[in-house]
Amino acid sequence: MSARLTLISPEILLFAGSVVVAVLGLARNPAMRRAVPFVTALFLLASIGVTAYVYRSDAVETSGLMLPHLGGYAKALLASIGILLVMLAGPTIDRRLEEAFDAGRASFDPIRVMRGEFFAFFLLSIAGTMLIANAADLIWLFLALELASLPTYVMVAVSRGTRRAQEAAIKYFFLGALSAATFLYGFALLYGATGTLELSKIAEVLASQSAAGGISTLAIVGGVLSVLGIGFKLAAVPMHFYAPDVYEGASSATTAFLGFVPKVAGVIALMVLLAVFGFDGHTVTAGGSTIVMPGLPAPLAAVLWMVAVLTMTLGNIGALLQRNVKRMLAYSSIAQSGYLIIGLLSGPEAGWSAVLFYLIGYGVTNTAMFAVLASLERNGEDVETLDDLAGLRTRHPVLAWMLAASAISLIGMPPLIGFFGKLSLFSAALGAGHTQLVIIAAVNSAISAFYYLQLVAVPMLGQPNARTETVQAVPSAWPRIAAVVCGVGVIVMPIGVSKLVAAAGSSLPEGKIVASTPSAAETAIAKR
Repeated sequence: MSARLTLISPEILLFAGSVVVAVLGLARNPAMRRAVPFVTALFLLASIGVTAYVYRSDAVETSGLMLPHLGGYAKALLASIGILLVMLAGPTIDRRLEEAFDAGRASFDPIRVMRGEFFAFFLLSIAGTMLIANAADLIWLFLALELASLPTYVMVAVSRGTRRAQEAAIKYFFLGALSAATFLYGFALLYGATGTLELSKIAEVLASQSAAGGISTLAIVGGVLSVLGIGFKLAAVPMHFYAPDVYEGASSATTAFLGFVPKVAGVIALMVLLAVFGFDGHTVTAGGSTIVMPGLPAPLAAVLWMVAVLTMTLGNIGALLQRNVKRMLAYSSIAQSGYLIIGLLSGPEAGWSAVLFYLIGYGVTNTAMFAVLASLERNGEDVETLDDLAGLRTRHPVLAWMLAASAISLIGMPPLIGFFGKLSLFSAALGAGHTQLVIIAAVNSAISAFYYLQLVAVPMLGQPNARTETVQAVPSAWPRIAAVVCGVGVIVMPIGVSKLVAAAGSSLPEGKIVASTPSAAETAIAKR
């Protein structure tokens, strides 16, 4: 237990940070309130240092976790992208209200200000996502998933202070409740099938069942329901319906957060869950006895296969029909989840490392696109339609180039980071024998080129018009700085591809899951 407490030091730090920024946000001194984003970024930066320290200690090997090294990579990634996301959101929360305070048009009222609460929820959601990597049992996994999700419902509602944002938050909340009920029921069935809540012991019991003739139907149904429910975090079919409305209703900065952090939460949770079932050649070691798993149960593999295909296809087709940029990117996010599921289905060695590497490129690219949108406004409101971006190069050429680079990267064109991400995913899938999935994914990538290229052509080649004359840069420079940092990252990150791939691969086990303590399942394995 002490080892696990050591490994969650970054999360404890972020929890303390959430308390600090919540209090700072209520201060009467405007300078203290304006410091909230900066303090948030400092806590995220500190969590990176703490993560690097604790994951070099002996606590990693003695933690008894299914995937003990995964947290070191995932937490550093979340905190790094989180700092960029703070740069987007910092200037937007309470902007009009703070301007009214400064101009004397309104007196300070702590009930009305939301900046402290927003960034407290921001840190809590990231902390919840980090905690998923340290899940040792189903209860921890459930609570971590909910801690990652519940703050985002409030973040959507307060991000713009409009009825559309509140409507989006309600839709998001109700489908989130449905997904939570789905994977919680799946967890209950897994408990009923194995008699334990501990993930390592569940893996042992499933291994013994597999060796005895096959994993029980109850466990398979539990696994399927768990996968479908967790798919909500990824915006994967059939839990994808909320994404377009929520992306449109929330502010651009909050949408950037939703496009990355919950997706990482879903990926990590699925890795932990699928590790319990094992893959072809994957081994479970318990008390000196080892058994080789025959692979994912056929029904569970079939569900993942179908979810991947439907998510890619429906996401790209939906994006083709959009003129609203945020809705287009919502469907794009759905399609990206389909590609990630291909990597998850390809197994722990090559597939999962490809997924983790893909998340780096996707996080930077997704943040770059929304940073461009967060840098612009039209009549005081978010820029949302393609028409608003026409001829962007004439007034904001740097932003236009950053948007173009990000869109081309999402297509998967060389030499940008998106190309190497898709290449690693598709190569892993081919190595795992999923040739048909790769063909379907390649076709979907070709389809996606049509709408992604609109995000290149309209800003770069479109002609300015009366509508675009009202599009202005927001007063704060931080979103523009984030757009440049991420856009340049999309271009230069391929230089360090080998190191990034190696870092992703080092966070995963080499075909082994180490179970915790001797159990009845171990005895059954040893006897066989």
